[in-house]
Amino acid sequence: MKKLFVIGLDCAEPSLVYERWNDDLPNLRRLMEEGGYGRMRSTIPPITVPAWATMVSGKDPGELGFYGFRNRKDYTYDKLFVVNSLNFKAKAIWDYLEERNMKSIALGVPPSYPPKRINGIMISGFLTPSAKSEYAYPAYIKRELEEKFGEYIFDVRNFRIDDKENLLKQLYEMSEQRFEIVKWLMKEKNWDFFMFVDMGIDRLHHGFWKFFDPQHPKYIPGNPLENSGLEYYKFIDRKIGELLANLSDNTSIIVVSDHGAKRMEGGICINEWLIREGYLKLKCKPQGIVRLEECEIDWKNTMAWASGGYYARVFLNVKGREPEGVISPGDYEKIRDELKEKIESITDDKGNKIETRVYKPEEVYREINNIPPDLIVLFGDLYWRSVGSIGFNSIWTHENDTGPDDANHAQHGIFIYRGELDLKGDLGEIKIEDIKDIMLKHF
Repeated sequence: MKKLFVIGLDCAEPSLVYERWNDDLPNLRRLMEEGGYGRMRSTIPPITVPAWATMVSGKDPGELGFYGFRNRKDYTYDKLFVVNSLNFKAKAIWDYLEERNMKSIALGVPPSYPPKRINGIMISGFLTPSAKSEYAYPAYIKRELEEKFGEYIFDVRNFRIDDKENLLKQLYEMSEQRFEIVKWLMKEKNWDFFMFVDMGIDRLHHGFWKFFDPQHPKYIPGNPLENSGLEYYKFIDRKIGELLANLSDNTSIIVVSDHGAKRMEGGICINEWLIREGYLKLKCKPQGIVRLEECEIDWKNTMAWASGGYYARVFLNVKGREPEGVISPGDYEKIRDELKEKIESITDDKGNKIETRVYKPEEVYREINNIPPDLIVLFGDLYWRSVGSIGFNSIWTHENDTGPDDANHAQHGIFIYRGELDLKGDLGEIKIEDIKDIMLKHF
């Protein structure tokens, strides 16, 4: 019986895997040489949620109805929902396989808490509230895992910390346990399709990129953590080798990431900029750096506000839509176009153009469900993040408002394939929406 085994490495970066560190990653290199590889074009925005959901369903964020981890619940100003598996209503690869009476194991593929009933086993991912939660279907799997491996490690405790030695220790512990659990499941349980996601590389990039990238503005030559990135990638490659040794010859293999990573040059304070440009009005100026949610906003005189993160979401205050809307529906497109043009022209702190890309949801998604941002902003080709807090006294900052973070996400991730399909050599660009169909072709 044919099988497909999918190794998900959140945030794995093509330039590191395919080029810079390729000679030091023998197992990944062998898969590339024996099969095919390409640059996987992620969702807009290239974020863990919705990217993995798009990959396993073939549906873009607009079709899925979620545009990031946090989404507007309604058109009020403060109600948000954090995506979980109950919001993920589209059919996924394991649902299609269930119709063919095929068994799947899905481990840690976001968003997967609470775990869904599938024909096989589902173990939820890093958004699981705690190891005390009911994180496995069937429920007895949780008991089996705890008896063999102890408390399940869903994520590091906090990847935005200054204690790097502690963070590294947590990273290795998490990924070691994840790969050992995968190894046990693949040998002990029945499956036709197996997919798991490990978060370690994502946490490594955000916590350590400045130590191993000479182009990072905070890089210090000869620093003691210079080899932290390479050593961790080598560790993951060894763990992949152990999994490959346990796979039968009739098993096709995919190694894939949901997006890549790149150095973070700094942050653009989007709400600070909106205030300076007259789009956002506060009732009083805050003392020090504060989150916008903690400020009293003068909604009757506010046209737009935004949220921060690895990308920016800009929302317009529209009459008849928001409770205190000020933009008439007839002026909506004019003001949205004006904002788009102005945001794209924001320079860096030295006056250089930075290639910011601003998207209207209806231009990049096949359909729109729930409430999308009015504009989606990728600052400086993703070398710059969006900072939602205000009080920096500048529209630029080199400090992160949510803790130390060295990397932003990149639009392209990795896609490596070895198996029965005619996918050989350099495959060029693979769209994330097409991967579900590539997986289904094996069955």
